[in-house]
Amino acid sequence: MSNKIALITGASRGLGKSMALHLAAQGIDVIFTYRTQEQEAENVAQQIQQAGAKSAALPLDVSQISTFADFRQRLEQTLKQQWGRHTIDFLVNNAGIGINAPFAETSEQQFDQLMNIQLKGPFFLTQTLLPVMIDGGRILNISTGLSRFVLPGFAAYAAMKGAMEVLTRYQAKELGARGISVNILAPGAIETDFGGGVVRDNKDVNAFIASQTALGRVGLPEDIGKAVSMLLSDNAHWVNGQRIEASGGMFL
Repeated sequence: MSNKIALITGASRGLGKSMALHLAAQGIDVIFTYRTQEQEAENVAQQIQQAGAKSAALPLDVSQISTFADFRQRLEQTLKQQWGRHTIDFLVNNAGIGINAPFAETSEQQFDQLMNIQLKGPFFLTQTLLPVMIDGGRILNISTGLSRFVLPGFAAYAAMKGAMEVLTRYQAKELGARGISVNILAPGAIETDFGGGVVRDNKDVNAFIASQTALGRVGLPEDIGKAVSMLLSDNAHWVNGQRIEASGGMFL
């Protein structure tokens, strides 16, 4: 029996990379996208293969909706050539950016960039990929703890993620006839280079977040990788239409 296949957007580094490696450790093959970091993507693909799973990396800018039909064709070619099949089991909409700007100073350009990457992109990419999703498959969207608690400077970013949480429930309802479950994972503050690496590199910010987290530390990429592998495991098949926060208990 062949391995299940997950498609993860934005997995050449950070949380996506951790997701890919943890899924590979569970015996799941991984196709993932990257935007510009081709060498980093190749390194991740090699690490996935070293973990005993098959892998492929495909370029994709999730803000460019007009390229999605072509991306699906390349995905289908990759599936046929490397796996001898035409479907995927899991889709993880992970790709994203962070923009820290006060509400009063957020520009239309910043708003549109966030909307295209965080909301419009995942909306239409998922729609485009429905024909290559197996019946009974799983879709996992990615939100943020900032959709529940508020830290100034993330109004536009958190608004897009809040929209993704509503969309997740609609997807779960409408795709249920195919047995496809849809959930959304909301990480808390994580030590990555996301948003310029402020959580990881600014000691004061790191210490403040740790002091406001029940488990007493800031999150690590592997915390989210493990959560994704849990939510895509056979044991979680009955979890559907849910927002699951993985924040160590921030701002409880």
